[in-house]
Amino acid sequence: MEGKMAELLAPAGNMEALIAAISNGCDAIYLGMQKFGARAYSSNFDFESLKEAISYAHLRNVKIYVTMNTIVFENEIEAMKQQMHQLNEIGVDAIIVADLAAFDYLVNNFADMEAHCSTQMGIDDLDGTLFFKELGAKRIVLSREVPIEKVKEIKKIAQVPLEIFVHGALCVSYSGNCLMSGLIGYRSGNRGRCVGSCRKEYEIIDKTADEALGKNYILSTKDLNTIDYIDDLKEIDSLKIEGRMKEPAYVANVVSRYRRALDYKITEEDKTNLSKTFNRTFTKGYLFHEDKKDITNILRPNNYGYEIGKISNIVKGMYEIKLTRPLNQNDIIRISHNNEDIVLTVVKLYDKEGKLINRANDVGYIKIKEKLSKDDVVYLTKDYLYYKELESSLEKEFKRFNLDIKVNAQPNSKLIIEAEGLGFNFLYEGEDILSEAINNPTTKEQVIKQFSRLNDTIFELNNVIYEECNVFIPAKLLNVARREIVQALYELKLNSKKKSIKAFKAKEKISFTPREPFFTASVTSKEQYDACVSCGIKEIYFDNTVRRNQNDYKEKEGQLLIGGYGGIYHYRKTNPFITDYSLNVVNSDSCYELFKLGAKRVTLSYELNKTQIEDLISSYYEKNDGYPALEMIVYGRAPMMFSKYCPLKKMNQCGCCKTRSYELKDEHGTFPIITHDDCTTTILNGKILNLLDEVQNIEGVEAFRLNFTVESKEQVIKTINMAMKKLKSKDNQIIFNKETDTRGHFNKEIM
Repeated sequence: MEGKMAELLAPAGNMEALIAAISNGCDAIYLGMQKFGARAYSSNFDFESLKEAISYAHLRNVKIYVTMNTIVFENEIEAMKQQMHQLNEIGVDAIIVADLAAFDYLVNNFADMEAHCSTQMGIDDLDGTLFFKELGAKRIVLSREVPIEKVKEIKKIAQVPLEIFVHGALCVSYSGNCLMSGLIGYRSGNRGRCVGSCRKEYEIIDKTADEALGKNYILSTKDLNTIDYIDDLKEIDSLKIEGRMKEPAYVANVVSRYRRALDYKITEEDKTNLSKTFNRTFTKGYLFHEDKKDITNILRPNNYGYEIGKISNIVKGMYEIKLTRPLNQNDIIRISHNNEDIVLTVVKLYDKEGKLINRANDVGYIKIKEKLSKDDVVYLTKDYLYYKELESSLEKEFKRFNLDIKVNAQPNSKLIIEAEGLGFNFLYEGEDILSEAINNPTTKEQVIKQFSRLNDTIFELNNVIYEECNVFIPAKLLNVARREIVQALYELKLNSKKKSIKAFKAKEKISFTPREPFFTASVTSKEQYDACVSCGIKEIYFDNTVRRNQNDYKEKEGQLLIGGYGGIYHYRKTNPFITDYSLNVVNSDSCYELFKLGAKRVTLSYELNKTQIEDLISSYYEKNDGYPALEMIVYGRAPMMFSKYCPLKKMNQCGCCKTRSYELKDEHGTFPIITHDDCTTTILNGKILNLLDEVQNIEGVEAFRLNFTVESKEQVIKTINMAMKKLKSKDNQIIFNKETDTRGHFNKEIM
């Protein structure tokens, strides 16, 4: 791994974007298909277009990684396996996975197709990295929250290839640890269908003072941009650009700038040009220690553009724009007026005399119906001429490969050519017998002329060896030879990819003796803990909880509730453990893998419905001749997202969380904010998940968890008493309150 240039990894939502990325110098492409990829709303690829993409990329020494990084429900397991086999057959280099079942199947069945752990897995430390290295991962995509020093430390110690995001959109939550889109709109980010709840406008409320602190895009992150830190990044194995839903011009722009940076050719103009395609303004990210306060742009959640001037006057019915950067006809601009945006294409641009012009450098004039004011800021959101320039780069060959030939041509013999290209050799033999030249024998220059016609290929002619032997070779024969040699070398290259399958190994069966159902509880305060003890709850998760993300793994006693893979790796030999909801377990194979790793019980994902839970249990029984040991959260405010970002700090409320409580508010309801000692935050659902009326009818789950967050001691006691009564007495009284409660996904399938 040492000494290698960092791989530049580009996104592609369609074939046009893929070609744009390769034309501008990427080393690898990641893309998704119609199923199992975490960008369901991009165009994506079918098998025919993917085969075309692989051929195009592999000929140019560019690798293809396919995203299969969604959670996989029980009824999708066979389709997931089948898709992996199809991907292997067509030569995919790696699959990026998030579901433990998908990871396990990939590692244990394919010898040449690599398993890359998606950022959705939430790996942000050495322990998590070593865990998946041990299980067979060939690459780890670290969380975006990991600082560069820690990335380097993990790389040095773990000795496994690492991939990090260096440019593009950021999630405000730890990836894979956001339930907001799914719980509000039934479109899950863990299924690739995030509706962008963090890009919405929210009001932030100080509940203690009963005061609104403002309405803005409090959760909307800026876009990551690390081009200034390229020297620090070069030693990391793979540098990933986010953007599978972006247009080809965006891909071309960003890839070309990072390529130039990696090749020591970057200029200040190149860096400026990154603003000329989509951006939400830029941040260096947690990777380079951005202040949490500056990670978001709360003014607008979409394309910001960049400032080019201000409205300076009204002249002859035209608005005068005092420019700091040029404005061209057909540019798209955004004018900010009274906190509202006016967006327009500059179809007509005038000088001071009202004459049409194509370009204004210092001052330009426009005519629009909308009212503007002096000093309104003008932003350029689409530079027409720059886009034209980008479009010209979308299908060029970034690099051509040497073609070397040795031509053997003698009278009364066939044309023989030894060719070398792409690391392969091919011996061409023509069909026709060559004649002795009467007047003009074929010269080396003539051979070079015919073989140099390679513009529609990936080759350029390099060495030509040809001894003139008074022979005449018709140009037509040389052209046929050139085309056949190119095609033969292509086929040798494309057929060289290994696609072997590993031998099947039977798995040892794991099952558990069913127990009488009981309640567990998770709490956030000593007061809640004491209330649970007083009500007879035997298993309480408080100080014995090891959350997913940002852990220092202190020594702990007894049984633990572990929410991340690093925690499993760290504690599996010292503490019995139960896995938490944040591992996103939705199928029987994932349950099995966790039991094999030592889990005493597995907590199911919030994103399962009743039928899917039944399918999981039934399938597990069928495969293992016995039951799994499962836990399920049946009461409490679900954690919408866990974030390193603190919205309170953004609103200048830093430290006030010790004495005040806060919430976000939108048209659907309110969302309490819980702050943690390390200044991370959890945003809770305003509605309470309440499945207490259902627990009597849920079979195959042994532990039902009550999740207490903002409840008082009295509320905790009341809830436990109601829950106990339901479980013991088959009480028919309805507990569910439709004003305050939700059944989550229990009766509805998530998309």
